[in-house]
Amino acid sequence: MQKRENFGSRFAVIMAMAGSAIGLGNIWRFPYMVGEGGGAAFIIIYLISTLVLSMPIFFSESIIGRSAQSGTIGAMEQLAPGSKWKWLGYITIISPLILVSYYSVVGGWSFEFMLKAFGLDFNGGSPDDVKLMFGNFISRDWAPLICHTIFIGLTCLIVLAGVRKGIEAFSKLTMPVLFILIVLIMFYSVSLPGSAEGLQYMLKPDFSKIDGRCITSAMGQSFFSLSLGVGTILTYSSFVKKDEDLLGSGLGTAFFDLIFAMLAGFAVMPAVFAAGIEPGAGPGLIFETLPYVFAKMGTGAPVLSAIAAILFFVAVFVAALTSSISMVQVGVSYLMEQKGLSKGKSVAVIFLGTWTLGVLCSLSFGRLGSFHILGCSIFDFCDKLVSNYLMAIGGLFFTLFVGWKMDPRKVREEFTGNGSRRINGIIYPTVRFLIRWVAPLGIIVIFLSNLFL
Repeated sequence: MQKRENFGSRFAVIMAMAGSAIGLGNIWRFPYMVGEGGGAAFIIIYLISTLVLSMPIFFSESIIGRSAQSGTIGAMEQLAPGSKWKWLGYITIISPLILVSYYSVVGGWSFEFMLKAFGLDFNGGSPDDVKLMFGNFISRDWAPLICHTIFIGLTCLIVLAGVRKGIEAFSKLTMPVLFILIVLIMFYSVSLPGSAEGLQYMLKPDFSKIDGRCITSAMGQSFFSLSLGVGTILTYSSFVKKDEDLLGSGLGTAFFDLIFAMLAGFAVMPAVFAAGIEPGAGPGLIFETLPYVFAKMGTGAPVLSAIAAILFFVAVFVAALTSSISMVQVGVSYLMEQKGLSKGKSVAVIFLGTWTLGVLCSLSFGRLGSFHILGCSIFDFCDKLVSNYLMAIGGLFFTLFVGWKMDPRKVREEFTGNGSRRINGIIYPTVRFLIRWVAPLGIIVIFLSNLFL
């Protein structure tokens, strides 16, 4: 049996887990959901949801993974032998592989738009022509498939390099760079004429916008943003040393995820308002709206606009990669630990499976556009299946397992690093209460709202 790798330090743990959390959910999803949810009011609900809902799920996955030192199925078999809990492991093997399949398609879009930014394509045409660029690109057959292949290929190569030489090294290098890039873009965005309205939108809450849909959307975004319920945090935690502080690592990851999401919002929304665009433009916000913004601003300051476009889409591409490697690692860990395959064969199997499903998802915007599953395109069906249902089911059962199935003494030992970490007396009881009661109820609310709304 191969010796199990570990992350080298707490900084490495936080960077890797933050890399898993910080991705298209922050840059692509968060800004348009803020726009649809009414700005600052949505953000307040999002922050509360992260503290009382998402963090307990994060700690639950961390406790399971670090306790078992195994991937999802191995962890369930070890901590609950002979029980039906192993089916949770299977769910959280399937979920991230479906997720990374269509996520890679969006990652491929980010790769294409990064190349367009370097080619100054946004400054070369009229703003209206640039706005149509996205729809024209995704409806084609070969170009999106090539970009999808490059993206999932790069993801698998990083995973193939290993935990320390691949995931840790990539995360430690790219995460600081990613923050620098998004800060530079934010400064550009807030400097644009007319951006003040966008800043006010992000900072001044309009509580009349808060309704049931806004609350459940904010809860769901917090859940999605931290990559919860699909086994990625559990798998990464299995590479964490036994004396590592799970509280510190978890809070550090959540902090970086929240800060980056806010920075992304401040990078996008002021520019959107400066261009006079509707903030609730939906999922096409960064691929349709922002190229339009860069083209429009480029008529007055072409060099500055070109630099901003390059920085932005490099950030989108890097953020997408840091998340996708965590999803691929879940499947690779399963094949290595449960099926005895070598790392190379495991990566090859995951590459072929996710690439194939990703091809179908990509073609659903073009050649397979008329093919529907339960009224959804292939891409939308995979997205809804994972985001609305499988993630919620996984998160629910992780919290139930830690809160009600695991030995409370074992849970406390793992949370405190086998007693090596001094934790304020009220912190652990609070976390345990949130895991046992608050998080499961919150997840059920999200699940039912996705089912019936």
